[in-house]
Amino acid sequence: MRFHLISDNVDTQVGMRLAGIDGVVVHEPEEVRRALTDAVNREDVAVILITERLLSLCPEMVYDLKLNRKHPLIVEIPDRHGNGRTKDSITRYVREAIGVKI
Repeated sequence: MRFHLISDNVDTQVGMRLAGIDGVVVHEPEEVRRALTDAVNREDVAVILITERLLSLCPEMVYDLKLNRKHPLIVEIPDRHGNGRTKDSITRYVREAIGVKI
């Protein structure tokens, strides 16, 4: 079982390749859907890493796969531009979820 990367950035792919993780670079929503479908149907892939920017191109498909399939695990990762979250996003999530300011 191994990891598979779906990235929109060659730099991210090269970095992951240095760690032994194969992957593809795509840019359009249809390419993302095709890459996800191919990766999900491979028996040797246990974890799919997908960059935040690509996840935002087809969130409905990714969330459907996460909810309805046990295998593989899909993990959203930041790309070289960082993550799209604000500095206090975790604090804000906790405050909204349970109403406690930390």
